[in-house]
Amino acid sequence: MKKLAILGSTGSIGTQALDVVRDQPDRFQVELLTCGNRVELLIQQALEFNPNAVVIGDPAKLELVKEALFPKGIKVYAGPEALEQAVTMEGIDLVLTALVGYAGLRPTLAAIEAGKTIALANKETLVVAGELVTAAARAKGVNIYPVDSEHSAIFQCLAGEWHNPIEKIVLTASGGPFRGRTREQLATVTKAQALKHPNWDMGAKITIDSASLMNKGLEAIEAKWLFDLKREQIEIIVHPQSIIHSIVQFRDGSMKAQMGLPDMKLPIQYAMAYPERLATTWPRFDFARYPALTFEPPDLDTFRNLALALEALDTGGNAPCVLNAANEVAVELFLQDRIGFLEMSDLVAHCLATVPHINAPTLPDLEASDAEARRLAREHTLSAWRS
Repeated sequence: MKKLAILGSTGSIGTQALDVVRDQPDRFQVELLTCGNRVELLIQQALEFNPNAVVIGDPAKLELVKEALFPKGIKVYAGPEALEQAVTMEGIDLVLTALVGYAGLRPTLAAIEAGKTIALANKETLVVAGELVTAAARAKGVNIYPVDSEHSAIFQCLAGEWHNPIEKIVLTASGGPFRGRTREQLATVTKAQALKHPNWDMGAKITIDSASLMNKGLEAIEAKWLFDLKREQIEIIVHPQSIIHSIVQFRDGSMKAQMGLPDMKLPIQYAMAYPERLATTWPRFDFARYPALTFEPPDLDTFRNLALALEALDTGGNAPCVLNAANEVAVELFLQDRIGFLEMSDLVAHCLATVPHINAPTLPDLEASDAEARRLAREHTLSAWRS
């Protein structure tokens, strides 16, 4: 019986992780649930799974949650500092970091410092501070198990191969809802169109990142740190069917691929149960329904976000942190109908060119870079509106 902390339990990954717990009640027990402000759903989850504690991001809703959970004797806390303390609780075996964006960094570092095993669904943690996070994990002897389908695929392909050097990895991308579109066509796409992913059921932020291919750029940066890779060892290919989740090529030229239907519960359960594969009743892949699996290179000219992310990976230092912060603001503004789809790339490029580069940033340096990139992105958008 593994005792879990699920950070971001009301989001897409968090709710699917709780589906896994429902399917495997004799294998997992929930100790901690956290959310930002979807307190109604958090209350429902807490009443069902009876965790030791819950944490909400919005202190204004603390009393509401306390009142609802008082009969169950569930401890209730609020705010980012409470979250960082809660993940260190005794009795937690594994921390699933399913928060969206930069918010996942500090609680993940706190959990690593406390020696907790990490199931990482928050790619931004490694994008922003990959060197610091991986160094902390090595120092504490903490394992980080990837939850992103692509990184889980690589992790699964490496099972039994740890002694064999990787020649390269191939991250597969669906291409999103706008694969094959021109820049002229992308200039007029709407939020509703961007949120209709052809294969995956994800939260709004990740779905927009997938539509712009920024998600694949963030995954390339995450892969560098997870698997200790150089830039030239990371290849990205568009695979519209989303059946092959990623590939590892070894130095003898042999390649291993992990395949399956696009369902995030599989990589979630694999990370939570590792090294065991638990039986499931989920739908199985049928070759007869997929007579062809196709592949094509990504269009870096049309989808500038991917090109910008790869440039940030090459630059290193605080560049990925700036990229991530600017992108989070850009996606927020796009979802608010305040900027267009292509303007997201313009905003990210502006911040990358403007925020001073730091080659070997400390955690305070990264926090300052994050804040500066967000400020610049908002100011630049406001100035554009005024003009």
